[in-house]
Amino acid sequence: MAITRRRFLSRGALASAGALLGPGLFGHPFVRDALATPGLDRYLVVLFLDGGNDGLNTVSPIDDGGGSLRFDYERARLTGPGGLRLAPDALLPIGVDPNTGAALGLHPGFAGVPGVAAGAGGLQALHQAGRLAVVQGVGLPSYSLSHAEAFSMWASANPFGIGAYTGGGWLGRHLAPLYGATEAPGVCIGGSVAGELQQPATGILAFERLDDFDFPYDPADDPADVAAKRAAFVASCQQHVTGTLYDAIGTTGLSALQSSESYHQLGRTPLHSVYSELDRGLGYDLREVARVIQGVEAGAPNVAARYFRVRNGGYDTHSDQRGADPDGQHFSLHAEVGASLKVFFDDLEEIGAGLADKVAVLVWSEFSRRPMQNDNGTDHGSQGPVFLVGGGVNGGIYGNHPNVAESAWDDSGNTVYRQSGAFRSTDVRDVYGTVLRHWLGLSNAQVQSLLPVDSVASLPVDEQWQSPNFDLVRPVGGVPLFKT
Repeated sequence: MAITRRRFLSRGALASAGALLGPGLFGHPFVRDALATPGLDRYLVVLFLDGGNDGLNTVSPIDDGGGSLRFDYERARLTGPGGLRLAPDALLPIGVDPNTGAALGLHPGFAGVPGVAAGAGGLQALHQAGRLAVVQGVGLPSYSLSHAEAFSMWASANPFGIGAYTGGGWLGRHLAPLYGATEAPGVCIGGSVAGELQQPATGILAFERLDDFDFPYDPADDPADVAAKRAAFVASCQQHVTGTLYDAIGTTGLSALQSSESYHQLGRTPLHSVYSELDRGLGYDLREVARVIQGVEAGAPNVAARYFRVRNGGYDTHSDQRGADPDGQHFSLHAEVGASLKVFFDDLEEIGAGLADKVAVLVWSEFSRRPMQNDNGTDHGSQGPVFLVGGGVNGGIYGNHPNVAESAWDDSGNTVYRQSGAFRSTDVRDVYGTVLRHWLGLSNAQVQSLLPVDSVASLPVDEQWQSPNFDLVRPVGGVPLFKT
């Protein structure tokens, strides 16, 4: 069904804080040179787990190794009715914590949706294929336990609100100088532009489904009326005064029209029906991403997005979280993520040989949950794992598992962000910086210009991020996060 004109302009159009200024993308010599670099023939998908994913029951200790991780985990997570503890034999082994030597495992839900063939094996299968990198203990200094504040800090990578970096996202700052006002380098599957991609210079598309992303004609209109309405819309957009707000509206309107008519025509992916067999919201969202990528690869006119953002909600698990119970909320969420990503990467391989190697998925949540469970769930926490998934990723474990011993908790019962010591945290800006440098091809100096370091007089030095590391490697063997 065609959407209304109001919904088109507010939800399904070229959405940007100010997509107005600058030259067209392909007319800019710097961008022409950059696009000629084979290493930048890549895509980035950001998957946001909305609500605060429980990192301790996402990547859990199987044993103590040379420390006490499993012992401390079992003290914090209970068994019996309402217990969240995951038994060692229920976990999906993924490797060893480099700091303590403890064996680690994924939540069993990541193996896929029980009884559903689509996406079977899930994230565990991607791990076994060497396509899953787990970055442990990721957080920010002076973290917030407010969903909105924590999300803003992570999306902007600007935890202390430094003026020059406010009003936009970490990816938006990357895109703004490279793309012109009428270009659309990014797509958000949903009703609005996500915080990571916000910026004032170029357009970001926001829609829910490509089949509904079209000009708001009434389906009952005859062809003559459709043509007349389109002509009227174009004329209205062209009747603007240069340099005024009306110019902005007209430019955005014409860009939205062009995008809707181009993206709406994108075909179905080879495994389109498998997403329906899985029948999960995240799977359908990733199907739309796959359709756009397929269009870019096929050279579809006016289709050039390489940055995507999708969301999976429901992670605010104060209650009914449960452990390895397939009917539990956390199991269901992880099963959806694991199966959806498996189907998505299978689909990419069907679309084109080597395409799965050109797509990286970054999975994050605004915060983790506390080590100690409540009656049958978990409360807002601090550090947690971030995943990088894709054929261009060197799978394995990066960073240190947080110290979950009760003696190490802060006054709120949370693990502590530190930039020194055996349980040194991984700052989220180090993750973003490594993505920008080694996946998106920026120089170290360019990355430093996008991610503000900390200088806060009221905080101890080891609670601030002052030594950027945009070259994350596995502590054991020094293997880099990305292959090239």
